[in-house]
Amino acid sequence: MTSTSDLLTVLRAAGRADVPVLLWGSPGTGKSGLVASLGRLDRLHTATVIGSLREPADLAGLPVVQSDGSVVLAAPRWARELVEADGGYLFLDELSTAPPAVQAAMLRVAMEKVVGDLTLPAGTRIIAAANPADVAAGGWELEPPTANRFLHLTHRPDLDTFADGLAAGFDAATAHRDEDRLRPGTDADRARSVGQVLGFLRSRPQRFDDCPQAPGAGGGAWPSPRTWHHLQRVLTYLSEDTAEARRLAAVGLVGEAAGMEFLTWVRHSDLPEPTAVLDGLVDLDPDLRDDQRFALLSGVASVAIARGTAQAWEAAWEVVRRVPVDVAAVAARTLFAARPADAAVPEAVLDFEPVLARAGLLPA
Repeated sequence: MTSTSDLLTVLRAAGRADVPVLLWGSPGTGKSGLVASLGRLDRLHTATVIGSLREPADLAGLPVVQSDGSVVLAAPRWARELVEADGGYLFLDELSTAPPAVQAAMLRVAMEKVVGDLTLPAGTRIIAAANPADVAAGGWELEPPTANRFLHLTHRPDLDTFADGLAAGFDAATAHRDEDRLRPGTDADRARSVGQVLGFLRSRPQRFDDCPQAPGAGGGAWPSPRTWHHLQRVLTYLSEDTAEARRLAAVGLVGEAAGMEFLTWVRHSDLPEPTAVLDGLVDLDPDLRDDQRFALLSGVASVAIARGTAQAWEAAWEVVRRVPVDVAAVAARTLFAARPADAAVPEAVLDFEPVLARAGLLPA
């Protein structure tokens, strides 16, 4: 069973990555209590919106006629309080018992952080909660567009945490299990996650966009460009030694089959750090498979672009030029489009001239 510590690690990573989370669990398992504890431990304001008690206007904004005849969409009090607090936790409770029209209104809040004409602070962390339809009072299955916007996690009662909570308080019990196991989210961390996701998709293109077709099957996690992007951002903060947290993130975003297949690919790819290859500390292994080369070049290009210097850009081309054109084409296009103003065009560009011309980056 997933530990409270692993669950908290993924919640923390998702918050930093700006990925909304949906906590599934039976009634009375402490989902709302966990979010309230997180808010108090982080000393952040927590706003709770109970979907089953709201109307669409409570999330999309209430039309108000101004003195000049114009109409504005006035945000409710909970949204204004989040702005006044400069962010915090937004807890969308009872999502699955909200009518479909309210669920639709929640989409813009969850993804764009916009309520009426008011934009929530960038640091607002969104966590929703839902009971499975078979145990919810008047519950609906989530529509695929709603489900695909969230990282799905299952919250189950933890007897040890519950016992500690009764003895010492639930905030203390949560804090005791809130281990600091996150990466700092540097450019190197981001390059690693970019390389892993793109390398896997290069080798398994059928997993790129695979919305379930069976009725009701799209109400959970499934692969799409959005969820792969979410996963890349969350993995930026999760190190390889947090295996269970990485499993929760992968399965909760792209589904059981694609998530486990991705993690297996990463485990057996054994790729060097992109920064070490870019800096010349590790040689490019000529025996790598094409998908491994693709992953590594994606990471190298990501680091070079993040550094933004001519030196890093030119060093990345030295790596790219040692890989066959058909494998390195994507990295070459990405690099050339992000050329620093003071960077000289390397001779290696000549090898990619047809590719760059087709992409509109060079004259035909």
